[in-house]
Amino acid sequence: MRKRTLARGIAAGSIALLVGAGLAACSSSEDDGGGSGGDGNAGANADAIEAALEEGGELTYWTWTPSAEAQVEAFEKAYPNVDVTVVNTASANDNNLKLQNALAAGSGAPDVVQLEYQSLPQFILTEGLLDLTEYGFGDLEDLYTPGPWSAIAQQGGIWGLPQDSGPMALFYNQATFDKFGLEVPTTWDEFVEAGRTLHEADPDYYITNDSGTDAGLGTSLIWQAGGRPFQADGETVTINLEDEGTQQWANTWDALVQEELVSTISGWTDEWYAGLANGTIATLPIGAWMPGVLESGAPDGAGDWRVAPMPTYDGGEATNSENGGSAEAVTSQSQNPALAAGFLKWLNSSEESIEVFLSKGGFPATVNELNSDDFLNYESEYFGGQQINKVLVDAANSVSTGWQYLPWQSYANSIYADTVGAAYLNKTSIADGLAQWGEQNKAYGSEQGFTVE
Repeated sequence: MRKRTLARGIAAGSIALLVGAGLAACSSSEDDGGGSGGDGNAGANADAIEAALEEGGELTYWTWTPSAEAQVEAFEKAYPNVDVTVVNTASANDNNLKLQNALAAGSGAPDVVQLEYQSLPQFILTEGLLDLTEYGFGDLEDLYTPGPWSAIAQQGGIWGLPQDSGPMALFYNQATFDKFGLEVPTTWDEFVEAGRTLHEADPDYYITNDSGTDAGLGTSLIWQAGGRPFQADGETVTINLEDEGTQQWANTWDALVQEELVSTISGWTDEWYAGLANGTIATLPIGAWMPGVLESGAPDGAGDWRVAPMPTYDGGEATNSENGGSAEAVTSQSQNPALAAGFLKWLNSSEESIEVFLSKGGFPATVNELNSDDFLNYESEYFGGQQINKVLVDAANSVSTGWQYLPWQSYANSIYADTVGAAYLNKTSIADGLAQWGEQNKAYGSEQGFTVE
């Protein structure tokens, strides 16, 4: 096994990526799928999980999910001999940086950590996570929807369990649509036309917001358009941001940006929440985890918002992508991996834990919950009594396959604003910004020892 060191910054021009990396040069036949739970010791190690839970011990859990404290409280009631310390890492970016530094230092990593799906490859390739195949986790596959499962089952192993999923949907403000006589767009051409109608009627209103700094939104929209710009096969990575789907999204978004139909307000700011509350930001193409964020962040918008399927490019069959979503994983530094695996298994597969997660506004990755009558028939007061989960579950079922993130996706995201985002600022072609983003990523990947094509 050859060693690599990822040495450059994850924040453009600033923070050093300090992880000592071990990249395994695996064949494509081994890399495409995850473990199957076929390890000869799987049964014995599954028993070891139960024994470890009964014996007890101490664990540390890093996360930013709002349900964590309540989930851990329920877990400790079920397993009183286990003491779990929850560390709120505030955000995915802060979480990743802390984990990278701890792994590089050789100590200080938690036993269990929350990671976005897009961040998993870099920690798998740098040997920061424990392969859970030996604990029989392959037998849990049928509990989860295919998209989230494929994210944790890769590179020949199983590297965690899905916490949630983020199939995209179009959240829209019905009050704003009624005020300006807009119909819910079913195609992206209709979306652009609705933006023109809205902004012409009142320049304070925008069809959506996008400041060009959110790489997660950009990649999700590329995925939804059919783009597959990144392919990784062991240490060989292909980057092609000129494929048809990627260019289709870029051309559509060019019209919105250059005609100033999208607000430049950045997400997750007070101004953004105010725009959502008063309807001046009329829609959000975003992940299915958004209802809880709207309810807590824009309470004055209660009753005005609705959810619809994502627009398509041809008006045909629904096709979708994921936006966000996380898993929990056991780190390679855990001193009690069987206990950590037991906690993780309970956290993301037990009905009790998932019920707590849903009560805090989470969107599940588990098949039983997604198909339950209670979940599907839930009528959201915030969304005017709409049975929003029916729309969101359909969105989950229409996620297209074949998408891959870069093994260094955190770094790629950090330079997105300076490349693709610059096109927004300068009103130049987004395709040109994507080309620059691609060239910088090719250079970075080559510096880290990957073969980049």
